[in-house]
Amino acid sequence: MHLIIGLGNPEKEYANTRHNAGFLILEKLVSHYKLPEFSFNKKTNSFVSKGEADGKRAVLAMPQTYMNHSGVAVRALLDFYKLIVKNIIIIHDDKDIPLGETRIQTNRGPAGHNGIKSIIEHLGTQDFTRIRVGVAPTETNGIKDTASFVLGKFTASEKKVLNGVTDNIIKEIETLI
Repeated sequence: MHLIIGLGNPEKEYANTRHNAGFLILEKLVSHYKLPEFSFNKKTNSFVSKGEADGKRAVLAMPQTYMNHSGVAVRALLDFYKLIVKNIIIIHDDKDIPLGETRIQTNRGPAGHNGIKSIIEHLGTQDFTRIRVGVAPTETNGIKDTASFVLGKFTASEKKVLNGVTDNIIKEIETLI
């Protein structure tokens, strides 16, 4: 069984922000695989959906610990479902990758992403797979205020691009599980 985790921040004020790209993509995966609606699991402090993705058992989870404390929920999910670290796939935003692009990496450092830093700290390893979802504007590489940028809402055109990326991520996940 695989654990597919989308990172983001809870609360409505963060809905549709760039930092919640992981949540947005997970919602689309649940729809694509016709999995049950997310329900809150108190023991893991996460919204969870369980079922089959591409014929393989999977748990999809959205931690509710805020991005910078994602490791707390990821550790709880790993322990609760008795899974191994190598069966974790984390989907998260990346401000250093252009919007519309993704990168898959395994056993890599956090590259400045605080959610990934927290996960590495709580798991004691970085030996898991990440799908880094680009949110950087294509017209400029210089983001001056990272927090304001990633906590900013997607524009309508950016949201269309993100929706198109979801199809690629589905294909990527199917090769990983």
